[in-house]
Amino acid sequence: MSVNIDEVYGSIKISDEVIAATASLTAVSVEGVAGLTGGISESISNIIGKSNQAKGIKVNTNEENVIIDIYIIVKYGVKIPEVAWNVQEKVKREVESTTGIIIKAINIHVQGVDYGKRFDESEEIVKANQDG
Repeated sequence: MSVNIDEVYGSIKISDEVIAATASLTAVSVEGVAGLTGGISESISNIIGKSNQAKGIKVNTNEENVIIDIYIIVKYGVKIPEVAWNVQEKVKREVESTTGIIIKAINIHVQGVDYGKRFDESEEIVKANQDG
């Protein structure tokens, strides 16, 4: 599916994949987002060898509305509602400014927490306390 924008000289069609790629790049740039997850569809794509630039993004379009669902993994220790709000605002602003399409809704689905850096830091503190 794609979104049509009527112009003076004709129409412009923007594919869902373009919207999803823009949303994906923007979402991962938000502080507190560790990454995106595509769930079962990502697993199937990996099995058949098809890469997905916009994993973790689902775009629903119709004649009047664009709704984006974003599936994120947050970093440990962040305020999840704050990160989700920042993703919504930044993605809405970026997609609307680059495509000219008005976004009706952006739904954030927190799928997990990345503990990576926090464990590394705590291990260093434990080692320092044992050495000291």
